[in-house]
Amino acid sequence: MEKTLFKVDEKSEGTRIDKYLSDMLEEKSRSFIQELIKKEKVVVNNKIPKSNYKVKAFDNIELEVPEPEILKVDAEDIPLNILYEDNDVIVVNKEQGMVVHPAPGNYNGTLVNALLFHCKDLSGINGIIRPGIVHRIDKDTSGILVVAKNDEAHNKLSEQLKNHSMKREYYALIEGRLKNDSGTINKPIGRNKKDRLKMGIVEDGKLAVTHYEVLERYNGYTLIKCILETGRTHQIRVHMSSIGFPLVGDPLYGFKRQKFKLDGQMLHAKTLGFIHPETSEYMEFNSELPKYFINIIDKLRNE
Repeated sequence: MEKTLFKVDEKSEGTRIDKYLSDMLEEKSRSFIQELIKKEKVVVNNKIPKSNYKVKAFDNIELEVPEPEILKVDAEDIPLNILYEDNDVIVVNKEQGMVVHPAPGNYNGTLVNALLFHCKDLSGINGIIRPGIVHRIDKDTSGILVVAKNDEAHNKLSEQLKNHSMKREYYALIEGRLKNDSGTINKPIGRNKKDRLKMGIVEDGKLAVTHYEVLERYNGYTLIKCILETGRTHQIRVHMSSIGFPLVGDPLYGFKRQKFKLDGQMLHAKTLGFIHPETSEYMEFNSELPKYFINIIDKLRNE
């Protein structure tokens, strides 16, 4: 059982305890925190709080996180497109359709299964299910992500994610012709209140900031570059949909009628830059757009 202690600062006073703790522990969802509160694993000033308790300045909060369920994740001989590897990190260009880490009902065929076969030394910070996984991209999003091979590298890369110093640029094809050449979407993202499978723009959600630039315009579509300042679940997909320009092929947030037959949203993590955790040198990696993406772009250019 892992115990974590917090002392509430004056700026956080009045925040619901579940939101406060999920903000302090970015890797834990608000629903996960709410479950811990129900199980009386959260204590405030030596008392069990109600789920809607609003924290006060200088509150002492103790949080107990149960040990993760012991599960066996098998190494599988799955081909990987590795852009770079050393003793500390692996940079992978993930194909569309590959899940990053195992989850209930889907324990095989993931990036983690492939990584476990490729190398035996991965960071153990995220446990058996997500060894080495510092950040993830959606199953149907292709592109680059970095994996940590030891705990020190994992902590340093996670810190870069937390302070928004990691460079992450995505290419996306969106529905409609976007008039503005560039812009910023700053809208909080949280779990959709009506559909738990979706994320949405919610007042009490987590800070989410996406910058975008128009690269090309077509007849009824726009190719954009998105630069992530934060990294919330489905961030680009939710943000672009919220301004009326959802991603082409997006099964959750896109239009019901789709012109192209696609396996998922047209979103590619094209560029990743970070400070190497051991050498402290800046490294940047770029990947080409996948074939399915290029084929659609070529069709639109020829119309």
